[in-house]
Amino acid sequence: MFNLFSLYLVTCDLCSLSPLSVQSVDMCLQINKSNHITSAYNNQNLVVRRGLEFIMKVTFNRPLTQGDDFQVEFLIGSDPSPITDTLLVVTFGSRPGGPWSGRIVETLGQTLTLGITPTPNAIVGKFRVYVATVQPGGLQRTQRNQTTDLYLLFNAWNKDDAVFYPDEVGRKEYVLNDHGLIRQGSFDSMTERSWDYGQFERGILDACIYILDASKMPIADRGDIIKMVRMGSAMINAQDDNGVVVGNWSGNFSGGKAPASWTGSTAILLQYASTQTPVCYGQCWVFAGVFNTFMRCLGIPARVITNFNSAHDNNGSIVTNLVFYPDGSLSTADSKDSIWNFHCWNEAYMTRADLPPGLGGWQVVDSTPQETSGGYYRCGPASVAAIKQGLLCHPFDLNFCFAEVSLKYTILYQLSSLSHPPLQVQLGQDVNLVVNFTNQSEVPTTVKAVLSGIVIFYTGVPAAPFKNEDFTVTVPAKQTQSVPFKIAAQQYMANRGSLLNLSFTVGGQSDGQTVNATKVVSLQPPKLTVMVGKVTGQPQLQNQMFVTVSFTNPLNFTLQNVTVSMSGSGLIDPKTRSYSVIAPLTTITWKESFVPRLDGLRNITATLDCSSLRGVLTRLLLFF
Repeated sequence: MFNLFSLYLVTCDLCSLSPLSVQSVDMCLQINKSNHITSAYNNQNLVVRRGLEFIMKVTFNRPLTQGDDFQVEFLIGSDPSPITDTLLVVTFGSRPGGPWSGRIVETLGQTLTLGITPTPNAIVGKFRVYVATVQPGGLQRTQRNQTTDLYLLFNAWNKDDAVFYPDEVGRKEYVLNDHGLIRQGSFDSMTERSWDYGQFERGILDACIYILDASKMPIADRGDIIKMVRMGSAMINAQDDNGVVVGNWSGNFSGGKAPASWTGSTAILLQYASTQTPVCYGQCWVFAGVFNTFMRCLGIPARVITNFNSAHDNNGSIVTNLVFYPDGSLSTADSKDSIWNFHCWNEAYMTRADLPPGLGGWQVVDSTPQETSGGYYRCGPASVAAIKQGLLCHPFDLNFCFAEVSLKYTILYQLSSLSHPPLQVQLGQDVNLVVNFTNQSEVPTTVKAVLSGIVIFYTGVPAAPFKNEDFTVTVPAKQTQSVPFKIAAQQYMANRGSLLNLSFTVGGQSDGQTVNATKVVSLQPPKLTVMVGKVTGQPQLQNQMFVTVSFTNPLNFTLQNVTVSMSGSGLIDPKTRSYSVIAPLTTITWKESFVPRLDGLRNITATLDCSSLRGVLTRLLLFF
């Protein structure tokens, strides 16, 4: 009688239980971001990397009993479906679920700590999260809650992810470093441009997700690293798909910002996402900098590469055809190909299961709109190993990349032994040029020569000639004769502009033999100064500090409509100030406050720009 009565009480107790429901969901931001190395993201939502378990806490209205059942659902896109892995169901009992695995880590009263592991090839993007309890009439889901949305990234720390990078030093540099130096200039006179990648700044991750959506890339393809970088290569430029940056090499940047005035990617990406309109303007290093931010933000190991004397093969012949006149000057009408002083692109690290073994690793990807690939202005991924080995039959765009780095000339003159030393010229200064003629014959030789000077863009495109001087030199047998020239600054300053270079060519003839040589000189802009001051004590995170940018105009003419910009990832948001005029020898000073957010080595980058003076920039290093 006692046992029957006890059974009756238990049965009635079960009948009195209220239906299971969810009271709250905690995405455990602090512990997850630390475990997934995503704490630097200035984002209120959880950011995790695929292939690695993250935890979440679900509090129900009561402790669970043996008959209770629930599931966690992750949805992405407007039409989620288990068929395309855009609707992922994670179960915690014997009932089968989707490809992501789940386990109950801890039970504490009515709160469960759940461990969930996305697959290492999962779709990358922003997921909506729901918890659903199983009821007699079906599933009861939690309401839409944006605070539980989850960003899932590629994972360079997971050996099963296609972007796995094999060492920690490389992962810190190619995924986590939010600042870089981009090389410019020429191969024998290199300069550096400071660039804030800013992949962790507020709004940048959402901007990168917006790029994925704007590209109309199928969501089911967004876990495929090859398709992802190929899409990114097309979308970073606005040539044919309403992408991020409008290219402009004309020298006229009205209606936008000059490429040399940008301090980094943050302002560009935020403007693109907010206006949903391409940003004006960019050149190769801008495309490369923004593309690097896009890839690192999504967890892809990436770096910016500068190739000096970079060939642009227009007809796919893998030979760069340049036609020169006898005096050594380039025939622009007959030369369809070109050689850029430098060209910036990116490399992304990934496995290439579609290629033979040994061709994975670093892959060239280029978002500067040069040639079409598959109907869009894009390039890559092209295996660096394949380029070095000359294996050009594999995808993607290996012929074009090979031609850029493997320069072969077709020319109509014979190279000579003429040479001259490297030059460093400050903008506004005279150029002292020395031309050396070496006579290797047994008799004296007289050369009738021409020195020509032309202002060129870094792409090799001529802007304006400024020098053309005939001269004659007699070189004794077995000797070298030097001929000095002084080119006054006024001769080339009339054509100053964006990242301009001076190209000097000497061409001459003697006894039917042609001699010539060319020298490209990068003009060094005036100095911009950045200084930082603190309120009290040593620099510390979350303490107010001040940065001061100053500039003195050293030129003999007034600068008009001047823009000064600054930014610093983890320190200060992009800021800009305008000055109507800066007279000769006049100094301007700009002071801003900021509160450091991220520790480690930090950079503040500043630029000054106007139509008559481009490329003025500097950076300041800080350590927290």
